[in-house]
Amino acid sequence: MASTTSSLPPQKSARRIALWLFFMCGLVAAMVIVGGATRLTDSGLSIVEWRPVTGAVPPLNEADWLSEFEKYKTIPEYEEVNFGMSLAEFKKIYWWEWGHRLLGRIIGFAFLLPLIFFAATRQLTRGLSFKLAGLFVLGGLQGALGWWMVSSGLADRVDVSQYRLAAHLSLAVILFAAMFWLALDLWPQKKIEVSKRLRLGALILAGGVFAQMVLGAFVAGLRAGRTFNTWPLMDGKFFPDGYFREHPAFHDLFETMAAVQFNHRIGAYLLAAGAVWFYLAARKQEYEPRARLVMAAVGFQIALGIWTVLAATPISLGLLHQAGALMVFAAALYAAHGAKPIAA
Repeated sequence: MASTTSSLPPQKSARRIALWLFFMCGLVAAMVIVGGATRLTDSGLSIVEWRPVTGAVPPLNEADWLSEFEKYKTIPEYEEVNFGMSLAEFKKIYWWEWGHRLLGRIIGFAFLLPLIFFAATRQLTRGLSFKLAGLFVLGGLQGALGWWMVSSGLADRVDVSQYRLAAHLSLAVILFAAMFWLALDLWPQKKIEVSKRLRLGALILAGGVFAQMVLGAFVAGLRAGRTFNTWPLMDGKFFPDGYFREHPAFHDLFETMAAVQFNHRIGAYLLAAGAVWFYLAARKQEYEPRARLVMAAVGFQIALGIWTVLAATPISLGLLHQAGALMVFAAALYAAHGAKPIAA
C-alpha cells in the first residue's frame, strides 16, 4: 500500500520509480539529440503530414516512397533548396525525421506502461500519481508542439520558425528537468544545509542554464553556428555586423544569425561567471563537491562550444555540444536539489 503519512512511496518502490524516471530522462536526452541531428541534416520537413498512429509505419514499397516524395515536392523547401534531389537523397532525410517521431512514440509507451504498472500495484501515493499524470500530459503536448513547429515550414518558409523550434526544445528540457527533479526527490540522499542565498543562487544558475539552452535553439533555428567562425571576436569585432538592423527593435535580437550567436556567446560568459561564484560561495559552506561538478561541466561545455564554432558546426560536434548542454543542466539541477536552506 502507498504511504498515507508521506508524499513519497515506501523506499523500495521509490527507488524503482526513481530509476525508471532516470531512464526516461535518458530517453528524452536521446530525443533532443536526434532532434538536433534532424535539424543539422535539414531533415525536419521531409514528412509533411502529422499521423500520430499510422505514421509509425514507414513506406514499405516503391509506390509508398514515391507518394511521400511527391508530397515533399509540394513544399517551398523542395522548390527553393532541394529541387532536383533524387529519391535516394530524399530517403536519407526522411529516415531522420521518421526516426525522431518514432522515438517520440517509444518514449510515450516507455512512460505510460510503467506508470500503469506502478499504479495497478499500488506503489504510487496520491500526490505522486498526479505529478506523473501531469508529466504524461506534457509529453503528449510536446508531440503536438512538434507538429506546430513543423507546420511553420510547410507554406511560406523553407525551414521551421526559430521561435517554434525554441518552444519545442524548451518543453523537452522542462520535461527532462521535471523528471530528473522528481527522481532526485525519490532517490535516498542526504541534503546539506546552506544559506538561503546559496540555495537561491543554485536555482538561478539552473535557470540560467535553461535560458542558455533556449538561446542555443535560436542559433540552431537560424543555422547561425556555421557563420562567424572565429573566437573570441566575431569576424574581428565584439559586436558583429548585422547585430541590429537599421531600425532596431527587440525582436531583432532573435532574427539575425549575428544576433543569436552573439547572445549565445554572452550567455556562456555569464554562466561561467555564475558557476565560479557558486563554487567560491559553496566552498565556504561545505557544499563544494556539487559546485565543483557544475563549474567543471560549464567549463567543458564552453570549450566544446568554442571548438564547435571554430569548426563551423559539423554534425558530430553540434550533437556533442547539445548533449553537453543537458549534462550541464543535470549537474545544475543536482546541485540545486541537494541544497537545503538553513531554517531561520
